[in-house]
Amino acid sequence: MPLLYCRKPDLERRQYSRPIHFDQIPRRSVELLAERYEVLVVDDSSVHRRIVEQTLARKSYSLLFAQNGKEAVKLFQEHAPCIVVSDWVMPDLSGLELCQRIRSDASKPYTYIILITSKHERADMLEGLQAGADEYLTKPFDPEELLARIGVGLRIVELNRELVAKSKKLEEAVQTDPLTQLPNRRAIEKWASKQLRGAARHGFPFWVIVGDIDCFKAVNDTFGHGAGDDVLRQFAEILRKNTRASDICGRLGGDEFLVVLTHVNPEHIETTVSKFREQFAELSFPFQGKSVGVTASFGVAGFHRRDLGDFSTLIRKADEMLYEAKRAGRNLVKISFP
Repeated sequence: MPLLYCRKPDLERRQYSRPIHFDQIPRRSVELLAERYEVLVVDDSSVHRRIVEQTLARKSYSLLFAQNGKEAVKLFQEHAPCIVVSDWVMPDLSGLELCQRIRSDASKPYTYIILITSKHERADMLEGLQAGADEYLTKPFDPEELLARIGVGLRIVELNRELVAKSKKLEEAVQTDPLTQLPNRRAIEKWASKQLRGAARHGFPFWVIVGDIDCFKAVNDTFGHGAGDDVLRQFAEILRKNTRASDICGRLGGDEFLVVLTHVNPEHIETTVSKFREQFAELSFPFQGKSVGVTASFGVAGFHRRDLGDFSTLIRKADEMLYEAKRAGRNLVKISFP
């Protein structure tokens, strides 16, 4: 299998499913969907809890019950219900304080909060809304009104989930290379900076590997950019298959890729990186009726000490090692040990 020939390098020279809109589906479907959502009912009065339960039972909601504010906080942490219906006045933790606790936890999905109270003053309503409540009902409440308010809450929760899902997809798109579907430089740097701090704190090995496809311009010039894209995708797949979940690999740009490995001892790093090189060199690309082999070179820079290092410095050092591999004849691995 012939290898492409190119000139020696210049020595002077880098889950959510589709959201459902409640106003676009049949009434029975809404009722079935309601079963997916948990509603937390909080009231120190067993009578009032029973009244709310009987009202919500008509719509088959999945219900949780808390007798006081502290119990409600515990259930909220465990279940993250999408709707909370809470009394205002309770002996341990008020409805206002419960609202504030829920709103302070940014790790949970959005929760729609309805306060039910005997307070009727406008100032009370404003205080409840300012504490984080979405709705405010006064006792005695109309059961149909409570159901309607919860229906509004479900729509808002669903819209919020749609927004979060779209934002997540957008963030993933911004941090993903479209050709190889690997993380791009921005995503790698974000991930690696955290890992590097961990390596400095706990003293485990941290390796930055820059890989570059040898003679890639000759592939494009000889066989076209489609062939070049095939080479890039195959190289990316080899990196992906040989990278553990605790590490990361991605594309820096052009024909240059970046791998970050942790917890690999110095005596094993050359064998580990050589696996990338050897598997890629074994591939055969059927371009224009020919069986073509392509190789890659790798530069490696290591960090293994307790003072905090700089990720960009490690990339530059790995890049220097890469060009040493290029100058030495390509299809090689060169390592700068810490």
